[in-house]
Amino acid sequence: MAPFIALMLSFLLLWGMGSLGWSYFDDWHAALQGAVAVMFLLTASAHWGKRRPDLIRMVPPAFPRPASVVTITGYLEIAGAIGILIPMLSLAASIGLLLMLIAMFPANVFASRKKLTIDGRPVPRLAVRIVLQLVFIGAVVLASPWFGD
Repeated sequence: MAPFIALMLSFLLLWGMGSLGWSYFDDWHAALQGAVAVMFLLTASAHWGKRRPDLIRMVPPAFPRPASVVTITGYLEIAGAIGILIPMLSLAASIGLLLMLIAMFPANVFASRKKLTIDGRPVPRLAVRIVLQLVFIGAVVLASPWFGD
């Protein structure tokens, strides 16, 4: 739930700052790109912090070397967060983030079915996770250059 809160709050904050005169965020699209970047930087931070063992447990057994999977996806989240803010890279970053969200979804299904925890709290139920995933996918698509000015 923290990524959703980070996405929403950072979007409102950045859009508000744009409304107050910070020209970089003076439209919803730039504010959403910034919010997507904040969200992915937050989620990436868990790949090396105290939640790392929980993320490793989320990797379905069909995937070899789950610790490497967690490390690689963390680096991809950082790259996507940075890339979505750079006009020349924004399309590639958006596509990469979209594909990564889709590819990582089986880990969320696995975690939900196995009733795993992250930082001692149960992962969201599958129905909630599906809705969150659709929100994240929608945010990435709307933040892409396809919807920019």
